[in-house]
Amino acid sequence: MNLNYPLILGSKSPRRKEILEKAGFHFITEAKDTEESFPSDMPHNEVAAFLAEKKAKAFSNNDAYYDKIILTADTTVLINNELLEKPANQEEAFEMLLKLSGNVHQVVSGFSILFNDEIQKYSDETLVYFRAVEEDVIWDYIKTHKPFDKAGAYGIQEGLGLTHIEKLEGSYFTVMGLPIHKVYQALYKFSAFHKK
Repeated sequence: MNLNYPLILGSKSPRRKEILEKAGFHFITEAKDTEESFPSDMPHNEVAAFLAEKKAKAFSNNDAYYDKIILTADTTVLINNELLEKPANQEEAFEMLLKLSGNVHQVVSGFSILFNDEIQKYSDETLVYFRAVEEDVIWDYIKTHKPFDKAGAYGIQEGLGLTHIEKLEGSYFTVMGLPIHKVYQALYKFSAFHKK
């Protein structure tokens, strides 16, 4: 989809870049380091959208981004309302994957669109059904794929994500990190197709 303004993906994620490219968008990537804290009393299913908005705010109040569309995103994994963030080491990754093994968990991907200092934030949720995973298979996955940049310590497009997810209720791309069906709808108003 051709947009009437330049699009910037404010993310270092190769997965989000791939999704946006495959959806036919033209864009450049430019990420800003953002401190990813959130209020301790915030409902866990709101954290992804909150962090996506925080990332977008890092681009605000800057004339260099005037008349440019900034897209930022964040993904969280929840199981029994416990938030599983990115694992700090192999042991944390193992504990996370052990919790997901044989259970259903929730993946929430939030995204924000910043345009001329106005921010809109969105969110999408998918339920993921994980088959039970043997402990030695978990260790092999961690050593092979080093999933330390992924919330919940796995990627749906590789390893355990490919072999042990039985079904999804919701969007595959939300689990991958960008709910592209909602991103498309949100960006449509900036396109030549949109009739004012």
